[in-house]
Amino acid sequence: MEMRFTWPLLLLLPVALLLSGQGVRAAHTGDFQHHRYEELVRALFSVQSECPYVTRIYSIGRSVEGRHLYVLEFSDNPGIHEALEPEFKYVGNMHGNEVLGRELLIQLAKFLCEEYRAGNERITRLIHDTRIHILPSMNPDGYEVAAQQGPEFNGYLVGRGNFREVDLNRNFPDLNALLYYYEKSNGRNHHLPLPDNWEEQVEPETRAVINWMQNYNFILSANLHGGAVVANYPFDKSREIRIRGKTTYSATPDDKLFKKLAKTYSYAHSWMHKGWNCGDYFEEGITNGARWYSLSKGMQDFNYLYTNCFEITLELSCDKFPPASVLHREWMANREALISYLEQVHHGVKGMIYDDNNNPISDAVISVAGINHDITSGADGDYFRLLLPGTYTLTVSAPGYQASTKQVTVGPAEAILLNFTLKTAPKGTNQNLKSQHSKKSPTTAKVSAANPGPR
Repeated sequence: MEMRFTWPLLLLLPVALLLSGQGVRAAHTGDFQHHRYEELVRALFSVQSECPYVTRIYSIGRSVEGRHLYVLEFSDNPGIHEALEPEFKYVGNMHGNEVLGRELLIQLAKFLCEEYRAGNERITRLIHDTRIHILPSMNPDGYEVAAQQGPEFNGYLVGRGNFREVDLNRNFPDLNALLYYYEKSNGRNHHLPLPDNWEEQVEPETRAVINWMQNYNFILSANLHGGAVVANYPFDKSREIRIRGKTTYSATPDDKLFKKLAKTYSYAHSWMHKGWNCGDYFEEGITNGARWYSLSKGMQDFNYLYTNCFEITLELSCDKFPPASVLHREWMANREALISYLEQVHHGVKGMIYDDNNNPISDAVISVAGINHDITSGADGDYFRLLLPGTYTLTVSAPGYQASTKQVTVGPAEAILLNFTLKTAPKGTNQNLKSQHSKKSPTTAKVSAANPGPR
């Protein structure tokens, strides 16, 4: 690292940068309140009207009761994917009664708009160089059930699920079981296939989010929850058979990177990194999901195994439905962390993949030696590979082309630009591409649901 800073100190540096001038306006305590569905919609459209040239509102679908799942996008070219500009998403309120994330994302949207209009250089650069998608509520029906009781009387489970009382974080196709099967035979390690009838197996809200992932090449994401204070990273599902009272660490091939991403949030948060919160202790404010407790069919593991997206789960409050009086304090505790984490999408390696006629190649496979998790290029031929500082060997392959290998050194600053040009393979050549498995997944044993934790 430059100047030999330790990670905790490095991760705290942006706090001063955000708060030291740059014209950051103090939020008014009176602005902080809980938003029912209609109020949420009004808040999003208010931001869009204040910043019409860098925002767009779109719906990814509807809930069981017909409420729109609205996303607010920030970009210097809203509605357009620009080559080499990464896509980022925040998802809140997946569990309807875990409401702090919903309110934080509304405040984040207001903050980005206000600071952009005020000329804040850091925020302006972020909006110009990133396509940011904010989904404040994935579960608006569950929220309305929880909100009817309010903060004083809300129970641990009331409003957690959707209108049909289905836990949406136990509702995604189980790709972990498929990966763990493939690991034993050196099989496919990315973009695992969905079951043929997956759309019939999931709720409308889950289906909308999966379709969203299919339509946008997300690179980094966080899923905001409540009931604890910790940054939780994949895998959530254990590789071991569940034994009562015993948990086991379940690492991804990108384990060190996920730890760094989790620490980015925990150290930029006012107190998450201190470890002791809500009667629990998590060293440095982070945990591997399965080490905490095993969870099947969750969203963060699904992101990693089905898309190019790296997602962590942020548990942000001991109280699932905190009173409005603490929302300002919680916003101030999370503001820098939300921005710092978003900035992590700009680390690692990125570039374009062309054929020998300078045409972009989509769905090319990018492999990193020593890390058994590949990614693919997007529709425009651009790719983004999040990596820690170090020297890596990247190989790019695509059907009909000769593979290309290059070495690159990644620093701690902006992503390194590394383009590839693939030559057409001679006819009859075996390109030694990794085997593509059928779209139908092996059936997995059904596990009875345990008492759900915060996630």
